Amino acid sequence: MSFIILNTLRRQCVSQFCTRLLQQSFLTTTSRGFRIAPNACAPKPHQKDEFSHLEAAHSPDQFGTLSPQVDEPETPDEGDLKEEDFLQNIPAPGQKLSVRQYADLIKDHLKNNRIREALDVVEVRMKQDRVKPVNYHFNLLIGGCARVGYSKKAFQLYNKMKQHDLKVTGGTYTSLFNACAVSPFLGDGLKRANQLREIMLEKGYEPNESNYNAMIKAYGRCGELKTAFQLVDEMVARRLSIGTDTFNFLLQACISDREYGFRHALLVWHRMHRMRISPDRYSFNLLLRCVRDCQLGDLETTQQVIEQILAESIVELGNGGKQVPAIEEPSVEAVERSEEDNAEQQQKLATIVTNRELTERLNHEGVPDLLSPQPHLGSLVRLGEVRKPEDRLLLLGGSSNVFAEMRRCGAEPDIRTITELLDVIPSTYAAEKQLLGTIKQLKLRCDIDFFNILIKKRSMRFDYEGAKDVLYMIEAANLEPDIVTYGVLALGCQTQEEARSLLKMMHEADVRMNIQILGAMLRQGCAKQNFRYVTEILQIVRRERLKPNEPFLRHLEEFGRVCEKRDREYDAKPRKRGRDEFKQEYNRYRMQLDAWREHMGLQGLALDQALGIVREHPWEQFKEPQAEGYEAVKNPKLRHKRKKQHSIRRVDVEAIEEDDDRGQGKEHDQTNEVKLAH
Repeated sequence: MSFIILNTLRRQCVSQFCTRLLQQSFLTTTSRGFRIAPNACAPKPHQKDEFSHLEAAHSPDQFGTLSPQVDEPETPDEGDLKEEDFLQNIPAPGQKLSVRQYADLIKDHLKNNRIREALDVVEVRMKQDRVKPVNYHFNLLIGGCARVGYSKKAFQLYNKMKQHDLKVTGGTYTSLFNACAVSPFLGDGLKRANQLREIMLEKGYEPNESNYNAMIKAYGRCGELKTAFQLVDEMVARRLSIGTDTFNFLLQACISDREYGFRHALLVWHRMHRMRISPDRYSFNLLLRCVRDCQLGDLETTQQVIEQILAESIVELGNGGKQVPAIEEPSVEAVERSEEDNAEQQQKLATIVTNRELTERLNHEGVPDLLSPQPHLGSLVRLGEVRKPEDRLLLLGGSSNVFAEMRRCGAEPDIRTITELLDVIPSTYAAEKQLLGTIKQLKLRCDIDFFNILIKKRSMRFDYEGAKDVLYMIEAANLEPDIVTYGVLALGCQTQEEARSLLKMMHEADVRMNIQILGAMLRQGCAKQNFRYVTEILQIVRRERLKPNEPFLRHLEEFGRVCEKRDREYDAKPRKRGRDEFKQEYNRYRMQLDAWREHMGLQGLALDQALGIVREHPWEQFKEPQAEGYEAVKNPKLRHKRKKQHSIRRVDVEAIEEDDDRGQGKEHDQTNEVKLAH
């Protein structure tokens, strides 16, 4: 037993001694250093590594291999590409233009109505050139968008202007209000005008005269007449100058009110007389437009307004023609005596209304005259008889009194004045002859627009032969028909042969047909209930790949209702004459109409749905660039400026017959209607 214990102790001692010896040997070797032969640890040439590189890459002992590897994306990030392009593609110094040169590019595009290209100068070109636009560039673009009614883009540019921390000037506000005025959406324009006016009030900006005129124009055209007149009162309170332009914008506001506009226009017109502001040519043109488009409103109120106008003119005449105090800024003493003076003035006015002079004006003999500073009603029996534009023109004294008043005010009539008068004179040959004689007397130069209105006026009274005779007058005046001329001539194409003749004339003149001209022909075909005529128009639309517009579809819808009503009448009376012929033509027409609707993508759609498809947004034209060469050939503004204008003196006015019954469709000799003077 003792032997076993002794051997165990001996082994432990030997083991401890060997361990100490090895530790001392390791420390000694480490302190002195040792070298390993280069080939001692090198693997053999043909021996494979037992530990693969893939395992080493994904080994948990290696740092940074805990997450799985992600492959690089096949599509690079768009932001990285833009950043790389921005850093690498640095524009050359000669590529950048000056502020004036960029402005000239914008002006050139706007002059030719290239809105998209003008916007690209700031949004694309200057961004590529890394040039920051100034407020002058933004004001040019806002003004260009405002002139065409692109109000949404105009306000977007205004917001960008503020984002760039650029100064907003008074011209910027004027252009923005003009954009609201010309906007095709009156509700949107009024909303934007209210928001812009609130912004001006928040910033404490005091509008100038141009701003007020633009605001009056915006609110007036959007139908907010009360606000427009309140703005004029603000101008008076701030002692700003009120000129003819301000009243012209008020007349535009009156035109927007079709029911009461003529009554408002009379008040505005005599307010100009009281303030000693002379109307210009544009004022007379606007007043004639009110005569054409606006009504008197309720007769009782209109009678009161006319009596008020007469009384105020008498008060002004009694004051010796002095300017009315209402337009002056009241002094301190006037403010203190305001109530007393007001009572005296009302008593004085009530006395004058009942005097003999007012009675004489109300019972004046002759033609009424509400245009001059001393108006009277003449021998007018009652206002209830005033319904047509020629009746309202008679309240102003007729066309001769209009010309006399223009001479008194120093305003020279132009061809636009004559064209406005052509719309409101009686629809007779005698009145037209008198107007043509006035043109000759005034030595005015006519344009094609005047003759287009004359053709339309004769066509609307069913004098189609007389409308065709205007072509001789156009030729005598050395003018050429335009696309509008063919459009108004299409109103007189009652048969297929006449329509084909007009289309042939257009083809020879190298004028391409449009949907408006075909719509005028369709209107005649539907009125005559000529199924073959209507079908041929539909085939032309399909062959020429034209897109039908809203009036075109409405004509078809109305024609369909008329045919259905007639078809039910024939079903109720089977033995009625013409039933079989109508049924045969109507069934053939419905089959062709269904095929046409299917080809146009309108099959099975109600009228409202079809109109939603064919109706074009008015701002879509500004989102696409124009075709090259468009501005030089087909730009309507450029063509309007270059229209040939020649004297109408070559037309022998005396040769025009004074036959008022020609509108009844009587045949006559064309050579006796108009003779050309050589």
